[in-house]
Amino acid sequence: MSQFAKTPEPPYYAVIFTSQRTAVDDDGYHRTAGRMAELAKDMPGYLGAESTRGADGLGITVCYWATEADVANWKRQMEHRAAQERGKQVWYEHYELRVAKVERAYTGPEGR
Repeated sequence: MSQFAKTPEPPYYAVIFTSQRTAVDDDGYHRTAGRMAELAKDMPGYLGAESTRGADGLGITVCYWATEADVANWKRQMEHRAAQERGKQVWYEHYELRVAKVERAYTGPEGR
């Protein structure tokens, strides 16, 4: 199974969430992350996601959406808002969130 999101031809939007975990052990983090992934899939405009986290706790998740309005709806989703608050209070030492419009996308290498 590929870990790459299957996205359409641009334009679409990417929400890039880069985070550094706190030293707090799981405390529900993995369960909540799994729930957020499932919840996002059911939201209108969801296109896919790619996520990784290193042993040092640095993680990057990129979630793709069809429109900017879809991004805004995801941000306002109630369960997602509760998870955001829990992240601020317990799970993240620092995070940065960026929203970008994807205008071009390429795959490679050719022939594979």
